[in-house]
Amino acid sequence: MSGMIRDGIHELLVGRGATVSLAESCTGGLAGYLLTMRPGASGFFVGSAVVYSNEAKERVLGVSAATLEAFGAVSPETAVEMAVGARRLFGSDYAAAVTGIAGPDGATDGKPVGMVCIAATDGRETLVRENRFGGDREAVRQASAAATLSLLAELMGL
Repeated sequence: MSGMIRDGIHELLVGRGATVSLAESCTGGLAGYLLTMRPGASGFFVGSAVVYSNEAKERVLGVSAATLEAFGAVSPETAVEMAVGARRLFGSDYAAAVTGIAGPDGATDGKPVGMVCIAATDGRETLVRENRFGGDREAVRQASAAATLSLLAELMGL
């Protein structure tokens, strides 16, 4: 991930006096780690929920059981509900969420290893992307975390 994106998010949030939160599944907290690498992150980073199971997505973030049943945990619809849930849970101005299949197992028909859905919201606008990343598990996790911060930066107008 470009340090410029991370630094841009940092500067923008500090300048606006705004806050951000995350909800992560396949990245296991990696996006939060990247976002908090620079000193001063405590001024804008409220928190993160790492929710691997569907039960945790429902209980912690309020993802609808109907959404999980109809679209699955790895879907744009679930990513959006995760982002909305993180924003509500932490009371942040911005939130981003990532859910996907990092591999090497977990793939299904139509949902291969490397399929990752990311959403970002500020409560007025929501962006969502479906991605296909290649490589091994760590490459997918790294690309997913970087793409999460990139989508958040896009939402913020960077």
